This record gives sequence, structure tokens and C-alpha cells, in this order.
Amino acid sequence: MKEKLKNCLTLFLTFLKIGAFTFGGGYAMIPIIEKEMVEKHKWIKSEDILDIFAIAESTPGPIAINSATFIGYKIGGVFGSFCATFGVVLPSFTIISIIALVLREFSDIPVVKYAFNGIRAGVLALIIKALYSMYKKAPKGLFSYILMGASFILAAFTDINVIFVIIGCGVAGLFNTLVLKRRAEK
Repeated sequence: MKEKLKNCLTLFLTFLKIGAFTFGGGYAMIPIIEKEMVEKHKWIKSEDILDIFAIAESTPGPIAINSATFIGYKIGGVFGSFCATFGVVLPSFTIISIIALVLREFSDIPVVKYAFNGIRAGVLALIIKALYSMYKKAPKGLFSYILMGASFILAAFTDINVIFVIIGCGVAGLFNTLVLKRRAEK
């Protein structure tokens, strides 16, 4: 019981740090979550982290919160899930509440505008790193590349809702897996 409480406190503090020092939302947090969970604490295996992010992305809600909830549950059960989720949400909630109070007063100051431009550039770099990290671990093949290209074209250049693109990719992946299993059985 004592070990479980210690793990839950560590989960809370780890996700509090992730939430406090990562700008740009869930995708910018992916490399930091991976480093903390896989390399530092060794709670999750490297080959499992991509599955966790896939599940977190495919369920409703922000990927960082879903990842925290899933990892917290895996490490500490329901209470671990609560601690990790509360930890990752608390900094954003606090910062947004404070910013909402003072933003109207400072939004026209050039230094503030420049600071937000710099933050945007840093966020883009973190998102590209997350994309690269996920790409390295994802299974590759002709089917994957075709599906990736088609998804990008549909999402970027058509008015099709991204939800339908995601559902279509899931159905295509399921169908591809079933076809590959049947071929392997023959």
C-alpha cells in the first residue's frame, strides 16, 4: 500500500512537471512523456509507448490527458490514474486562469507578441520531434505509406471531417491485418 501511494505521488509530480513545462498541447508533450515513462522511471517499455499514444489519440479528449490517465492506471490503478491526470491538467488550468485575468491588459505590448511568436516556433519543433519519434517506431510498408499519404491529402486538401479520416484509417488497418492473417494461414 505504501509503495502504491509513493508511485501515485511520483506520477502526480512527474505529470505536474510535464504539464508545467511543456507548451503547445498534447503532441508537444509526447516526447517528454516518453522520456519520463520509458527512460527515467522505466514504467513503460519502449515498444509499448506507441500503443499507448495510439489508444490515447483514438479515444475522446486530449492526447496528453488520455496518456496520463492510461499510464496512471497502469502504474497505480484508479488512484494512479486520477493523480497522473490531475498532475498534467493542474498547471494548464492554473496558467490559463491567470492569463485570462491579465491578458486583456498586456496583449498589445510588442514584447508579449514576440514572446508568443517564439513559443509557437518551439512548439512546432516539439511536434515535429514527436512525429519523427512515432515514425521511427511505427511499422513501415507500402500499405502504411499509401494510407499515410491518402490521409494527409484528405485532411489537408478536402472538407472531409478528420474524424471520418481517422475512422477510415482504422477500418483500412483492420482490413489489412485480416488480409495479412489469412495469407499467413495459407
